[in-house]
Amino acid sequence: QVRLRQSGGGSVQAGASFRPSCAASGDTRCMPDMSWYRPTPGEKREWVADIGQDGTTGYTGAVTGRFSISRDEYDGTLYLQMNNLRPDDSAVYYCKAVYECLAKGMRDYWGRGTQVTVSA
Repeated sequence: QVRLRQSGGGSVQAGASFRPSCAASGDTRCMPDMSWYRPTPGEKREWVADIGQDGTTGYTGAVTGRFSISRDEYDGTLYLQMNNLRPDDSAVYYCKAVYECLAKGMRDYWGRGTQVTVSA
């Protein structure tokens, strides 16, 4: 019912910036909680940043001060402004949206990922 479309990936040098985006379409009848994740060794995904319905933001310690999550006030597109990138930031970044107004089992949606590669 909801589809999250993520922007294309890219390769940058250490210290550079990159800005993945995530746009929702479909049954977007309410403002979702949105987050960015990236894989860790193994199967688990690491939470990177999130933004609540009220605009409150949070970040994992590894990116605090360098990354900034935001949501476009006009169309709701999610962004992750990534500054001063490091090689260990290299990952596939996934967008997640949670719509509390939708029925159980139909509230969580994931984007297909944006590959970010940072070279030393």
